[in-house]
Amino acid sequence: MITRLVFIAILLAGSLSTTASAQVELLPEHFQFESDVARNAAIPSPATYLGYETGQEYTMYADVVGYIKAVAAASDRVSITEYARTYENRPLFALFVTSPENHARLDEIQTANLKLADPVTSADEASALIENNPIVTWLSYNVHGNEPSSTESAMEVLYLLASGQSPEIESLLRESVVVIDPTINPDGRDRYVYWYKSMQSNVVRENSADLEHTEPFPGGRTNHYWFDLNRDWVWLVHPESQGRIALYQEWLPQVHMDYHEQGFNNNYFTMPGKAPRNLNLPKEYDSWADVFGRASGEALARNQVNYFTRESFEFFYPGYGSSYPSILGAIGMLSEQGGHSRGGRAVKTNDGYILTLRQRAFDHFATSMAIVRSSVENRSALLTYFREFFNPTTTNNATKAYLLRDDHGNGYVTDVVDLLMRHGVEVHRSTESFSTTASDYWDASEDRETFEAGTYIIKADQARHVMVNTLMQRQMEIESWDMYDMSTWSIPLAYNLDAAWTNQAPRVAMEAVTASPTRESGLTREGSYAYVIDWRQRTAPKALARLWDAGYNVRSARKPFAKGSEEYSIGSLIILKGRNRDKAAHFEADMQRIAREAGVHIVGFDDGRMDQGIDLASASARPVARPDVAMLLDTPFSSETAGQLWYLFDQRVEFGIDRIRASNFNSLDLDEYEVLILPPAYGSVLDSMQVERVKGWVRKGGTLIGSESTAAFLTKGRSGITSVEMAKSEKKDEKDKSVVEERFYTRYEALSDSSNTNRVSGSAFRAVIDNSHPLAAGMKETMYTLKFGSESFAPSSSFQMVGHYDRDAASVLASGFASDENKKKIAGNGFAGVSSMGAGKVIFLLDKTQYRMFWIGPSRMIQNAVMLMPGM
Repeated sequence: MITRLVFIAILLAGSLSTTASAQVELLPEHFQFESDVARNAAIPSPATYLGYETGQEYTMYADVVGYIKAVAAASDRVSITEYARTYENRPLFALFVTSPENHARLDEIQTANLKLADPVTSADEASALIENNPIVTWLSYNVHGNEPSSTESAMEVLYLLASGQSPEIESLLRESVVVIDPTINPDGRDRYVYWYKSMQSNVVRENSADLEHTEPFPGGRTNHYWFDLNRDWVWLVHPESQGRIALYQEWLPQVHMDYHEQGFNNNYFTMPGKAPRNLNLPKEYDSWADVFGRASGEALARNQVNYFTRESFEFFYPGYGSSYPSILGAIGMLSEQGGHSRGGRAVKTNDGYILTLRQRAFDHFATSMAIVRSSVENRSALLTYFREFFNPTTTNNATKAYLLRDDHGNGYVTDVVDLLMRHGVEVHRSTESFSTTASDYWDASEDRETFEAGTYIIKADQARHVMVNTLMQRQMEIESWDMYDMSTWSIPLAYNLDAAWTNQAPRVAMEAVTASPTRESGLTREGSYAYVIDWRQRTAPKALARLWDAGYNVRSARKPFAKGSEEYSIGSLIILKGRNRDKAAHFEADMQRIAREAGVHIVGFDDGRMDQGIDLASASARPVARPDVAMLLDTPFSSETAGQLWYLFDQRVEFGIDRIRASNFNSLDLDEYEVLILPPAYGSVLDSMQVERVKGWVRKGGTLIGSESTAAFLTKGRSGITSVEMAKSEKKDEKDKSVVEERFYTRYEALSDSSNTNRVSGSAFRAVIDNSHPLAAGMKETMYTLKFGSESFAPSSSFQMVGHYDRDAASVLASGFASDENKKKIAGNGFAGVSSMGAGKVIFLLDKTQYRMFWIGPSRMIQNAVMLMPGM
């Protein structure tokens, strides 16, 4: 009884102390948005429009849109353009802010700006443009939805530029066009803000352990499909990126700043960053990054805001908002404010400081204005840098052209050509066959090679030469292995293209590709007996989903076959008319529609006898029924890979899968599903009881798919679900005990760099594929697999190894970085395979199969695992 009374007294005391405690000041007086500048009263401020001061609340995106439209309607300095719609149908806007006089000739300014990027423009004309044209400065905010302070900043920047009544503001607008993208990722922002508002207390809780500082899965960082849009600037997978880059290409700014947030204990980061750098960029880029960094630092220092430079954030990967502009002539840069999703409206840092949303918004505002001012101060020199950037004679790369062989719809070459053209890259196509000395991407060996007519040629001596070389080089020069992201992204490797590069200018008749190529498709011929879809076609899985939607009985060949010159791979789909008699009235119409919608060739046959291989009604052509598929997600599973898998099947294949919260797994009726996908996870994946339950389900006929780290979890030494084993490093007792490893003598200051050399950080490895197995149906015999980490499967009789790394440690690495030790550890081991268990099977996919939906050469494996393997 006494103990209970004491406990109640403690609770009451805590309650009373909370009530009596001072409320956090959300609007510190120190952080004012240049309030000394006179404003045009006709232009609404964020506070008057929203009903609260910046920093008091997070602003819902619909209210952001309302505000920017109100400013655009009230100001002759501002125009607004909708450039895209998100998956959740939120509009995306860019605001063009400049003087009224410049607005009257904005098209002329735009045309002149693009002329500076055209090497054909004469030196005299370029000089005149540099003397007279405004500089274009582009400010991008809130690409990560749960880094929300920058959108609040964007509204204050817009308000100052639209309403400021000072000679300086008017001068800035005469000398520049400022493009403001206030919220790149509104779907993620609203996901975060809706959640935060539903969790916030009346009494602000600054303790980072409080609920309002800990957002749930999947978080607001990503877009609708849980993709990081700050990795998609090059790959243009999503509508947000597609629309933004289309508009960006219409302008090509000289300066671009990308606004982010980092952990709340960190001080403000501004340029320059750290190595590695993209060494294809002009050397002057580093000097300009320092100029802008110093300008930002001075603005922060004037307001006693702590900041740092050079110790974090590299801009090597070209798909960031801070690096993509740099390969297109801009000074691309990054700013990182402390705060992030745990910042809330106020949070206590590890030194006891109360960091408010107000300050976070102010800090980004201050550096935004510093960037605008520094751009104008250096207008002429920046325009000169921009002009010289596009001069192809300044390249330090020996490559003259990149050569992509046509894959006739069986791969991704048309996707790549379309992608390059969206970025303004000039592409040609040979009109005749030709031979030249070239280096093949597979082994980098130089030889005399022959290329057929129709080969795509990307010349390196074009205006976009920096972009071309950055995206197409097999191996970028890397000055440091301290990677923030991945170490390779070479397009021919990522898309598994048959490609080469040459140091000789191709001497062949060619024509410019002026429109994005399309894959041919359609009903090749009608047939009275059956129809066949070659599984090697890029979009054959989508055709299978369409056939299932239409209720067709479909078979998949386990062996290849041929009729005359027509060859069909394993996995090819066979639709027998005798097994689909109920479709007789509209059979041909369905085949034509499916061929058109899926983008495939469908071929009709009047009988089932083939010239080679199996016949169409062979027992080796197995029925493939539509499987019911579940994928576990939420803690502890990675939202990144789960989102990529969801996107792949939902958008590309248009085949629905059920997304099941891990917390609901115990109540899930597994017998309702034929396939269970386990994305990579952090920590424990399944407990011992769940493991036994899954094993029983597999034995009854289920197909269990382990992706990335979860594939390792399914092995003998982790969960014991299978007897498959991970490859082991050299045992300690097998080493010479008298030899002390050199790493033990590493100085403390070098430990970080030393550890990075032992990581495999997004590197491409040469892989051999057993494409006679259904898991690899429709694939080539070789592939570039993208690897993070050094784990692999030990070859054994425990499972059928479908994908393994090149056996030669000296050549296993195709691009990126891996230490000699890791190359030896990985060479010859497996990364993909199948283990039978009773009537079911366990599928192991250790490496990335659809990373960011640009490294998609391996993606057929996961599609086969889900769609074909249950019936095999």
